[in-house]
Amino acid sequence: MIEVVASMARGPVFLAGEVLECLITFTNPMSHLSTSASSEMLAWASAQIHCQFHASESRVALPAQGTKQDVQAESDTVLIPSKGERGQCVLDTPPKILFCDLRLDPGESKTYSYSEVVPTDGPPSFRGQAVKYVYKLTIGCQRVNSPIKLLRVPFRVLVLHGMPEPPFPQDEEVAPSNPFLEEEEGSRRDTRLLERALDMLMITTSRRCPYMFNITNMRGKVAKFCIFKTVYRLGEDIIGTFTFSEGDIPCLQYSVSLQSEEEVQEQYQRRPGQAVSVTGHGRHLESCLHTASSHFSLPVPLNVTPGFTTDIVMLRWRLHFEFVTAREPVEAPVVLQNQSEVTLWTGAEHVDVDTFSWDLPIKVLPTNPMLASYVSQFTGTNSINI
Repeated sequence: MIEVVASMARGPVFLAGEVLECLITFTNPMSHLSTSASSEMLAWASAQIHCQFHASESRVALPAQGTKQDVQAESDTVLIPSKGERGQCVLDTPPKILFCDLRLDPGESKTYSYSEVVPTDGPPSFRGQAVKYVYKLTIGCQRVNSPIKLLRVPFRVLVLHGMPEPPFPQDEEVAPSNPFLEEEEGSRRDTRLLERALDMLMITTSRRCPYMFNITNMRGKVAKFCIFKTVYRLGEDIIGTFTFSEGDIPCLQYSVSLQSEEEVQEQYQRRPGQAVSVTGHGRHLESCLHTASSHFSLPVPLNVTPGFTTDIVMLRWRLHFEFVTAREPVEAPVVLQNQSEVTLWTGAEHVDVDTFSWDLPIKVLPTNPMLASYVSQFTGTNSINI
């Protein structure tokens, strides 16, 4: 038996365009003192990245797949990284050979390093109601005259559109390189790519400008709403303020919800005019009768997917507001200046109300992948015995 352990040391979240690095260790766990201990052999091992796509049959109408079958795909001795997975493989990188003819004595282990640039032309990781995009690193191993064994390590990909290319200045690209420092140079360039991406995120999401909105219904003005920006990173707080003192219509209650909209592109919709799938990611509810001003704070979760568009689906973000207003003026309790006794004010038992809603589109962008790794459902580590 050989134990195979794959570990992504930096964490299971990456920006598209970053270099994914994974250490893969092969160990013969038998002790050399055991009477049944013997050397173990592996013919070869390779690794590659692939993205698996799965669509809900009730929501997405995909083109019919051809009936042509690949005879090799049915063989246990041909490496198919997505074999046994649901859906279809929409993206994969060329396989890289880790070794050929590995021999491990009892108690011996060997570690190999795999690195690959996460493709920039793929979708982000996403688990929606209509479609799913799942990234995995697949390590294939085979003993002589035995079926291939697959070890899969799922990870998350964030896509930042407009990533600077090339990831390093042109003059550095043509400058003479030292072959003895090739690994160090590659690491430095990858770090620089991440730094530039994070700088771009900071610049884009730190721009502040007050956006003022008058909230009205058919009876008149309810409040003034102010928000200082409409572009946010994962993990940021969305803060907005209401000024009800400038309104003519009493507002009894308001709620603000952070929602994502998943819309299947028209040509792939199962039914004409198919409804958009709306998912809530946080809600603030407050009673505000006789309140001069109020504010809310909604965090953007680190584990959600920023907005994106593919040929099949589009993901957008919005703030959804709901207001409950009174049809008639509601008298406020009166407290006399020299009053010494405690006065109990009881609200009206019956109030005729109107309700209305409003949607404010916002943009949600990625964040530092190392920050997102703290709340990832993936560990970046997996193992198998072969």
